[in-house]
Amino acid sequence: MAPRAKAAKTARKSPARALRILVVSGPNLNRLGKREPHIYGSTTLSQIHTELAKRAAERGAAVDCRQSNHEGDLIDWIGAAEDDGFSAILLNPGAFTHTSYALYDAVKGSSLPTVELHLSNPDAREEFRRESKIAPACLGRIAGFGAASYGLALRAVLDRLLGESS
Repeated sequence: MAPRAKAAKTARKSPARALRILVVSGPNLNRLGKREPHIYGSTTLSQIHTELAKRAAERGAAVDCRQSNHEGDLIDWIGAAEDDGFSAILLNPGAFTHTSYALYDAVKGSSLPTVELHLSNPDAREEFRRESKIAPACLGRIAGFGAASYGLALRAVLDRLLGESS
């Protein structure tokens, strides 16, 4: 892992052979709780990660939550996810959503189901935020539910992996 990247590993006490979900958050998400709370809320990324770990454990799964402001870190994590034993990816690409063909290629090149998620609803914001370069490579997209978007994405991908979705 690159030294500049921050990786917070959570949910280490999960059953053997648990589904492992990689949770990747992009630029500026380390500032949640401080940055534009009227848009992104007051919940910190650390609090979101703690809640995700609890929810995953309740379903017999584990999450490994990571954040970086550097696009290459996100690409490396996504590219290695399958080899590292992950079953799926939750991806909040932040502003890279609207610009990164490289993240699109990384997700497209992965065989893992990936859910794109956002705290705010990009479609209700500035015009430039309304197009996701990454969404076409993803299983689905969840946006606009604040910190709950992470939990909703986790539920959706676990339902799919466990065969509980219709």
